Formats: sequence, structure tokens, C-alpha cells
Amino acid sequence: MEIRAEEISAIIKKQIEDFGREVEVSETGTIISVGDGIARIHGLDKAMSGELLEFPGGTMGMVLNLEEDNVGAAILGDAEHIKEGDTVKRTEQIVQVPVGEALIGRVVNGIGIPIDGKGDIQTDTYSQVEIKAPGIVSRKSVHEPMQTGLKAIDSMVPIGRGQRELIIGDRQTGKTAVATDTIINQKGNGVVCIYVAIGQKRSTVAQVVEKLRQQGAMDYTIVVS
Repeated sequence: MEIRAEEISAIIKKQIEDFGREVEVSETGTIISVGDGIARIHGLDKAMSGELLEFPGGTMGMVLNLEEDNVGAAILGDAEHIKEGDTVKRTEQIVQVPVGEALIGRVVNGIGIPIDGKGDIQTDTYSQVEIKAPGIVSRKSVHEPMQTGLKAIDSMVPIGRGQRELIIGDRQTGKTAVATDTIINQKGNGVVCIYVAIGQKRSTVAQVVEKLRQQGAMDYTIVVS
């Protein structure tokens, strides 16, 4: 078998031309303490307030406190597998969530990642989590009622659209039922409802979602769990 120097030279040149070297550089820190969903991290000197951090296992976190020798971050997810000495990576992105009509009918977690098994949310519009709320003067005043569908509430303590109302009571007294009945009663009124169930058991959230779906309320509802 004859070896030709020209062919070898051409092959080497081709490989050199096609050679690509990609280096990923990221700033990392080390967890020095963790507990109650809060982690203290050393080594993230350039971290920004409100920045998204990546913990082991794909769990995300949000920078809250910027101190002289460490940063405090809230863990946005399951923290049982996170321990002292673990490495945390910066993303160099402020925490933001997807917004828009693409979220209607979906179940997402606290940072807008879908958890209903229906695929990604198709939207290019995002909003930062920490933003300044509009001032009182620029807000539209409460000028029309929002019917809950419960005669006792609508007659004695009517709720205005855009108003805050606290539902308080002991466990198993019907707080969730009042909220879900109010959502169901908004059908056909052009109201987008957001049901937030952070910290609730998945089985409980699944029951609420199924009830809303049976009543056709998921067509205008977003569930955050």
C-alpha cells in the first residue's frame, strides 16, 4: 500500500480547518450553609440582586442578599438534595418568567416552567419577577363588581374587580372551594384567572386542575404550583 504525502497533508489541513474548540466559562461558588429553603454561597462576588442561580440537580435559585463575603439565595424548588459544599453556578440572568396568552390553560412552577407535561410554552415575551409596581395614580380605579357566584358573599361583602380580598379560615372549611367557584363563575366574562398553589401537595393541585378543566375554566385560567 503506497502512502502519499500529499493525501496525508490534505487530510491534516482539512481536520485543522474543521476543528472547533468551545470553552464554557462560568463563575461558580460553594454553599456554606443551607436550611429552610435559603442557601448561603461563598465565591459569587459578581452576583447581581435577583439573579438566577443554578444548583445541583437542575434546581434554580434567586439571589436575595448581597453581603461582603457571601450571598443569600432562595432555592426555587426541591432543596432536600442540596447540601453544604455543593457548587452553585451563575447564569448572569435576572429572574424572569414567560408572560402572555400562551400561559392560559397551563400549569407552571414559580419561575414559569411548565409542569403539566404539555411541552414548552411558545412565547417570546418575558417579564422580570422583581419590578416596580405601578403607582396608585396610574392604576385604573375599582369601578365594577366581580361576581363570585356565591350569593352570601356577593350580597354582604361584594368584591370589586381589581380589589384584593383575603379568604381566611381553618383547614377544611372551604377556602379552596370559594376560590375555585369564583374562577368558574368568571366564564364568559373576559377575566383571566391565576390560581397560585405554591407549597400545596401535587395531588391537591391535580384535583383543582381537573375540577377547573371539567367546568371549562382552564380556557381562561393559569395555575402556578
